[in-house]
Amino acid sequence: MQPVILDVREKDEFEAEHVPGSLWVPLSQFAQQAPGVLQNLVGKQVLILCRSGNRARLARQQIAQLGFADQIRCEVYAGGILEWAKQGKPVVTRQKSHLPVMRQVLLIAGLLVLVSVLLSFLLDQRIAWLAALIGAGLAFAGLTGFCLLAELLAKMPWNQTPNS
Repeated sequence: MQPVILDVREKDEFEAEHVPGSLWVPLSQFAQQAPGVLQNLVGKQVLILCRSGNRARLARQQIAQLGFADQIRCEVYAGGILEWAKQGKPVVTRQKSHLPVMRQVLLIAGLLVLVSVLLSFLLDQRIAWLAALIGAGLAFAGLTGFCLLAELLAKMPWNQTPNS
């Protein structure tokens, strides 16, 4: 029996490169989307895939928490899609024209914190509040899975694909 491949990476990662025929349920929305998908996978063998294996392990834990551990044979693909592609297995790729959205978020947030801290030393200490605001936004994103900066960046023209 051929295993079903469940990809738990985020949208921009999946669009950039994925295994043909794989199912996509991003880890950030797993608790909401997975139950419906998992209902259709009862009795099947599922191979969970992410970039390197870390998020796939978290998804496997969530599958158990959702009560599907005894109904689905889940296995994490060690090394993720990086190892999959390295082994020469088939992948669908889109030419990369930009950094993934989450890397753009990290780059912008990091630069804003760095510049605000430097300016707070050089000009006015109150500018450090910008660094605190960015930190609060990142903490909120980590707690809720919703990042306003990522949502805004995803709407930018350079992040649009013809089928977005």
